[in-house]
Amino acid sequence: MQLTDPNQQLSFREKVGYGLGDTATNLVWRTLMVFLPIFYTDVFGITAAAVGTLLLVVRILDGVTDFGMGLIADRTNTRWGKFRPWVLWMAVPFGVMTVLTFTTFDLSYAAKLLYAYVTYIGLILVFTASNVPYSALTGVLSGDPVERTSVSSYRFFFAFLGGVLVQGLNIYLVAFFGQGDDVEGYKYTMMFFAGLAVILFIVTFLSTTERVQPPPRQRTSLKQDFKDLFTNRAWVVLFFIGVIFVTFTTLKQGVTLYYFKYFVGDVELAASFMVIGTATAMISAALTRRMSVWFGKRRLFTYSFLLGVVSSALLYFAGPGDIAMIYLLGLLMEFCTGPIVALFFAMLGDAADYSEWNNHRRATGLVYSAGTLAIKFGGGIAGALTGWLLNVFGYQPNVEQTAQALEGIKLLISVVPAFIALLGIVALRFYPIDDELLRRIQVELTHRKEGTAQ
Repeated sequence: MQLTDPNQQLSFREKVGYGLGDTATNLVWRTLMVFLPIFYTDVFGITAAAVGTLLLVVRILDGVTDFGMGLIADRTNTRWGKFRPWVLWMAVPFGVMTVLTFTTFDLSYAAKLLYAYVTYIGLILVFTASNVPYSALTGVLSGDPVERTSVSSYRFFFAFLGGVLVQGLNIYLVAFFGQGDDVEGYKYTMMFFAGLAVILFIVTFLSTTERVQPPPRQRTSLKQDFKDLFTNRAWVVLFFIGVIFVTFTTLKQGVTLYYFKYFVGDVELAASFMVIGTATAMISAALTRRMSVWFGKRRLFTYSFLLGVVSSALLYFAGPGDIAMIYLLGLLMEFCTGPIVALFFAMLGDAADYSEWNNHRRATGLVYSAGTLAIKFGGGIAGALTGWLLNVFGYQPNVEQTAQALEGIKLLISVVPAFIALLGIVALRFYPIDDELLRRIQVELTHRKEGTAQ
C-alpha cells in the first residue's frame, strides 16, 4: 500500500465521496430512528412495551460487537487499507438485512416478535461491521485536526441529506407502493432505499484514501489497546456525550410520527416538518468548521446543546393548532444537531491523537467504536423510553388517544429530550482537550513521525 502525506489537504471529490457513505447509512438508520417504532406497533402489530424492550435489549447486547469490530478493523491489512474494505464488503449484506427487517409475514404474535428480534439483530450487526470502519476513516483520511473537522462537516451534511430523502419520501413511497397496504408499502420502499445505499457505499470505497498510519514499531496487544482506551479521559467523556446526544435526537425522531398523527391530527405534516428540520441540520453541519474557528470546538458544542435544551422545552407549550410555532421550534431543535454530531466524530480523531501522544500507540478503529457504541446505547435508551412511556401513558395504536396518552407523547418530544440535552452540557465540562493542548499534541506527533522517518 502506497503511503501519502498524512496532513494532505483533501480534495472536494474525496470529501463528497466520503460523505455519501453516510447518506447511504442514513437512508436506513434514519428510517430506524423515525419509522421503526411506529412500523412495529401500527403495521407489524407488536405492543409498544415489547418494542421498547426489543430496541433496548438488541442495541445494548450488540454494543460489545462495536469494540470487537474496532479491534478487527485495526488489525485488518489489505492493499486498500484497514477500514475502506469493510465499507465495500458490508454493502450488499447491509442492503439485504434492511429489506428483511421491514418485510413482514402473517405469523403468530410470538413468531412475529422472534422474527423482529432476529432480523433487527442481523441488521445491527451488519451496521456495526460497516459503520465502525467507516467512522474510523475520518481519523485516517488526514492527520490535520482542522481538515478532520472539515471532513466531518461534509460527512454529516450528506448524512442529513439521507435523512431528508427518507423523511420527505417515506410516507409517500409507502402509500405509492402499498396502495393502502402498509405491509407491502414498507417492503418495497426499503428495497428502493437499500439498493441506493449499496451503490453509495461503493462510491465511498472508490473515492477515499487512508493516510494516517499507526507508529511503525507498534505491536499488537489486545490488553494494551483496552488499557489505553479506558484510561483515555477524552474518549470516555466523548462516549458519554455520544450516548446523550443520540438519546436526545433519537427520542425526538422516534416520537415525531406519533406526535403528528395523534396530537396535531395530520400525519402528512410530519414529512415537511422533518424535511425542513433535517435540511436545517445539513446547513448547520456545513457551517461547523467555520463556527468551530469562531467559538472553539468545546464552546460550540456547549452552545449547541443549550439551544437543544431551550427549543425542546418550549415545544411542550405548543398546542395542536400552533403549526408555525411547532415548525420553528423543530427547526431550532435540528439546527443544534448538525454541529454536535460533526464535532463528536471529529473529536474522536482528536481522542485517537491524544492516546497516541500519551501512550505512543494508536488504535483508531477502537477509538471510533465509541461512535457506533454510543449510537447503539443511545438509540436503545431512546427506543426503550419511547415504548415504555407510551405504554405507561396508555397508548393504543390506530385509535383516538386519551388525554393521558397525548400528554405522554408531548413529554416525549419536548421535556424529556430537553433534560437529556442538559446532561450533555454537564458532561462537556469534563472534556480535557482544549485548542491549545490539541495544537501541542499535533506538533509533538509530527516531530515523532519526522524523527522516525530519518
